[in-house]
Amino acid sequence: MGHGSRVALVTCAAFPDLWEDDHPLRDALRDRGVAVDVVRWDDPEADWPAYDLTVIRSPWDYTDRPEAFVAWARSVPRLANPADIVAWNTDKKYLGDLAAAGIPIIPTEYIGPGESWTPPADGEWVVKPTVSAGSRDTARYLLPGQHAEAVAHVGRLTAAGRTAMIQPYLSAVDTDGETAVLCISDGAGELTFSHGIRKGAMLTVRGDVTVDLDSERITPRTPSPAELELAGRVLAAVPGGSKQLLYARVDLIPGPDGAPRLIELELTEPSLFLRHAPGAAERLADAIIARI
Repeated sequence: MGHGSRVALVTCAAFPDLWEDDHPLRDALRDRGVAVDVVRWDDPEADWPAYDLTVIRSPWDYTDRPEAFVAWARSVPRLANPADIVAWNTDKKYLGDLAAAGIPIIPTEYIGPGESWTPPADGEWVVKPTVSAGSRDTARYLLPGQHAEAVAHVGRLTAAGRTAMIQPYLSAVDTDGETAVLCISDGAGELTFSHGIRKGAMLTVRGDVTVDLDSERITPRTPSPAELELAGRVLAAVPGGSKQLLYARVDLIPGPDGAPRLIELELTEPSLFLRHAPGAAERLADAIIARI
């Protein structure tokens, strides 16, 4: 299909015309004769059943209302990625499920509401909530010097009813950077490698101040065979299988032994870095049309 089809690209109030990285997708769909509406996920006037497919793109304020967002996802008749995936993937406790399936992840400690955290004696550590987008409410601490700040951060999250996650800061972020493996469904419904990018460090520590950088310094990168192999294993471990996915982003980083480890598996609203890979927007547009 294509001509006469109608697709909603989902956003939030902060990006009424989508995040700019998704403009090539919008244009590629329209070039193929698809009517495209950009719609806020929480727009009370939205007519979701009217769309042949609703594609989640930049609804990044949902972290303030995660339960409402999951309920919205379950109410949409034809959603990509599907609601069960949204419910599982929007809480980073999913990393524990993947670790149990044998996926090498960054060691992660979870501290829930009502629980207290005893920080390690030293080292660099990242504290963040299990429900977040980008680097919101995320900070990097150098211990023991920033012991009080780190404990206070965990305490703020748990006092607000959120679960905190604590991970060691891997030095490879500063040297190698992260590798994002971007996969898009092909015409037969198989999730296949589309392109790769490198993300630079976002969190730095200056003395006793943690600074969140605005720019991730995105550049194209060809993933290594080991990274592609791990990405395939990660996607194979997704509950319900990967055929249900329209897109996926697998974020990897070298561990202390140099072998790749999973940082995050982004299946809900990831930036897909379409402007950094010729043909990527067109591949995603074709994948959307194949599902209509």
